Amino acid sequence: MDHQPPPFFKRGPAPLARLSFYAALSLALIFIDSRFQTLELLRQGVSLFTHPIQKAAQAPVELLQNAGNYFYGINRFQDENARLKRAQLDGAETLLRTQQLEVENERLRKLLDIKGRQKTNGRVTQILYAARDPFSRRIIVDKGQQDNIVAGQPVVDDAGVVGQVTRVFPFVSEITLITDKDQAVPVQVVRNGLRSVVFGLGNGQLELRYMPANADVQNGDLLVTSGLDGIFLPGLPVAKVVHIERDTSYSFARIYCVPVAGVENFGDVMVLDPREAIPLPAQLTSEAATAGAKPSAKSGAKKKD
Repeated sequence: MDHQPPPFFKRGPAPLARLSFYAALSLALIFIDSRFQTLELLRQGVSLFTHPIQKAAQAPVELLQNAGNYFYGINRFQDENARLKRAQLDGAETLLRTQQLEVENERLRKLLDIKGRQKTNGRVTQILYAARDPFSRRIIVDKGQQDNIVAGQPVVDDAGVVGQVTRVFPFVSEITLITDKDQAVPVQVVRNGLRSVVFGLGNGQLELRYMPANADVQNGDLLVTSGLDGIFLPGLPVAKVVHIERDTSYSFARIYCVPVAGVENFGDVMVLDPREAIPLPAQLTSEAATAGAKPSAKSGAKKKD
């Protein structure tokens, strides 16, 4: 019997062919995912398995940080507690007057039949880390689908708007900051009530767009949410104007702003609950129902003829 010895080296496809195949496969998956979001379920499944590994990898670092900050934090918390007690006593009168003004304002709104401002609740979350993409401004927090977090919820801190939840996983969520180049927030100038939209520039600044060159906007103007998008409550501080470029050859002015909130500073943020849907007035509802019933009546008449 003729026995051929096994080949010394197993030959397969050429390395260049394999590289081309895997590169084409990667580009195809990136294109399909960006257009149709087909890998979202796969990401959530992978997140279930990688989350314990991430927590285990971060445990030694957190242990060392907590041990170092424990003794330093005791004296700091004691001083801060004493300072807050003094501030509470100093501001007790102002707080009582503010509560009285809120009650009086609510009563006057009812007398004038003006719709009251919506009240909302939220959940305090801790920032775990920033996204690995250097071209975006996104952070990961420790609340996800298990905590009833949904995409689209606004995120704030004690100073103003931080961003918006854009992607939710079982245990964590991704928040896009207002300084991201793909993020836009409808705002209003506090001083004169002008409405516009502020866009992130991706470098820690914002730009107030679609404002005429002769618009009444000044350096130092405070921008707050207008609430026209149905996501952010009206009146939340967003940014402050720092630089204005006016050129008569262009229709719009270049207005640069900086965020009021600590967008890239603090470690805790609050995810607000989604806004309640505003019901339509009864008159508009009846008119819509009447308009929808008229074509059916006409079609019935034609069939009868």
